[in-house]
Amino acid sequence: MKHICLIFIALMFVSCNTIKTPKEEFTVDLRSPQIPVGEIELQFDTFLSLIGLKKETIAVSYFPLEDAVCLEYREEFVTYHQFWSYDGRLEFISALEKYNKDFEERNLAGNSRKSLRNYGVVEGYLIWQMSRITIQARANMEMELGYRFRSISRSVSRTPYFTVNQRAAEYTEELSRDNNRTSPEITMFFTRAQAAELAAFFDQDFLRSLVQTPANTRPAEPGRDTY
Repeated sequence: MKHICLIFIALMFVSCNTIKTPKEEFTVDLRSPQIPVGEIELQFDTFLSLIGLKKETIAVSYFPLEDAVCLEYREEFVTYHQFWSYDGRLEFISALEKYNKDFEERNLAGNSRKSLRNYGVVEGYLIWQMSRITIQARANMEMELGYRFRSISRSVSRTPYFTVNQRAAEYTEELSRDNNRTSPEITMFFTRAQAAELAAFFDQDFLRSLVQTPANTRPAEPGRDTY
């Protein structure tokens, strides 16, 4: 009987150590306190992508309760709030360092699905809606970190851009399937200067300083990379 008890205790100990704690889901409440960080410029695809890219200015804010940075932008009449977690921001900074090294060593080549996720994939959180009176959809989604060669216009030669490819997000409404929403896949194109400005906003020490002394900053206008 004593041996049976010892075996039972040993099995219980092993099972307790093998049970994995489920990963906490990354979510953000849009009503949480937020601190304006500043604005950055980047590029999006035009309606006809063969024409080139269009430059946009988007707002950046910090949600200290969730430790999340939000990129707010509007595309095709829809407002998006793209949230970056602490881990996601670290991955962005690391991916940009790898991209800059590949850029300097001229290791960038061609456009492919693989190049869009060449530096990894991070989990983000997305909130999107057409207006304040329409459904506010929200869901976790993947953001691919990579690069792509594009032209700003037909008169400008192709050049590489660091990219954040926002994959489709699926919102499911429990009460009514009619309210289900799927966000489109959207790619953000950054010059190295633009990406560096966002990386500076992602710096954790900088974000902590905002909690103590909120401030608004406007980065300098970035230039275009020549490859």
